[in-house]
Amino acid sequence: MKDDIAGLELLSHAPPAKSRKHKTPLLFIHGAYTAAWCWAEHFLPFFAAQGYLSYALSLSGHGASRGRRHLDSFGINDYISDVAEVVADLPVPPVLVGHSMGGFVVQKYLEKHQAPAAVLMCAAPPQGLMSAAFGLMFQKPGLMSDLNSVMSGGRVSVETLRQALFAQPIAAEDLRRYLRLSQSESHRAIWDMTLFNLPHPSRVNNTPLLVLGGELDQLIPASLVEMTARTYSVEAELFPGMGHGLMLERDWRIVAGRIHSWLTEKGL
Repeated sequence: MKDDIAGLELLSHAPPAKSRKHKTPLLFIHGAYTAAWCWAEHFLPFFAAQGYLSYALSLSGHGASRGRRHLDSFGINDYISDVAEVVADLPVPPVLVGHSMGGFVVQKYLEKHQAPAAVLMCAAPPQGLMSAAFGLMFQKPGLMSDLNSVMSGGRVSVETLRQALFAQPIAAEDLRRYLRLSQSESHRAIWDMTLFNLPHPSRVNNTPLLVLGGELDQLIPASLVEMTARTYSVEAELFPGMGHGLMLERDWRIVAGRIHSWLTEKGL
């Protein structure tokens, strides 16, 4: 179901009235080159089935949200404002779940806002993307070149998408569909995450954090996930044999199940 807010695409899944077990909703925030659809594949229906009112936001310039023609005008602060706008419209502050760039947005959001809890999935680290970019440049130069092409509006092959997101087998039909749904990304936002608008971890106070990553992630390697966890004084949890697209990998249920168990541990 779509519940757009002032030009922002917001997908939602609600549990049946008698099955709603949790007062606190979940808000999922996507990464670069994608939109809310990536959560609708598996995570939104899964968490609705667990009794959570679940939402996925398409940030400005993404999916069916406002500003698609002006994508490069948006930076991380604009994405933070999008999250704040949606949170303000919800009756209860949600748990935030951010993937990749979305995880970076969550970190920045928490500098000035409170949340019941937050999950960082393969998140861009608070130290920025520079080390990830250098690592990709030397280890996978072809993939780095293709991602730069996508950022500028170019098209890439299904093989590039597979390398970027998946370590596990994926159906060719699904891979082609995901490629059709992918899009370019804001240069401004990428530079913000690389150098110009990095998080201040000391300002992220009193928010329980779960830091997750994929053992075989090509874009945000396990070492950077562990660095993010150390920065926030928590333990990183890495999923063996999985890549960057944790919510779309074959074993996505393992990831969703861990998030669910952690929320239960936190009484949410």
